[in-house]
Amino acid sequence: MNLGFSEMLFLFILALLIFGPRKLPEIGRQIGRFMNEFKRASNEFRSQIESEINAIEVDVKPQILPPLHEPLNSLASRIFNPPSAEKIETPAPAAEPAPALETPPASKVAPDA
Repeated sequence: MNLGFSEMLFLFILALLIFGPRKLPEIGRQIGRFMNEFKRASNEFRSQIESEINAIEVDVKPQILPPLHEPLNSLASRIFNPPSAEKIETPAPAAEPAPALETPPASKVAPDA
């Protein structure tokens, strides 16, 4: 609320005319109490939010868990659990597949029109 001096003076005179000189101090005190209570509640709310944010930042630490077991034949399993000498044997070459029967390519001829 950007109120200048002239606006404040106008509101004061208007309140004086509406409420009278006897009620104006009492209304001013009530407004002051309300503003003080509002300010206290907003400061309390702000401090509670800040303390919760700080607690979350302190408590939350990313935790990286190791896998339950390494996938079979993975690099990690080979590094940390090297195979024994018996398993290192070179595999026998696979039998060569039988030669496939090759059919001569069909000639592509344009149909006579």
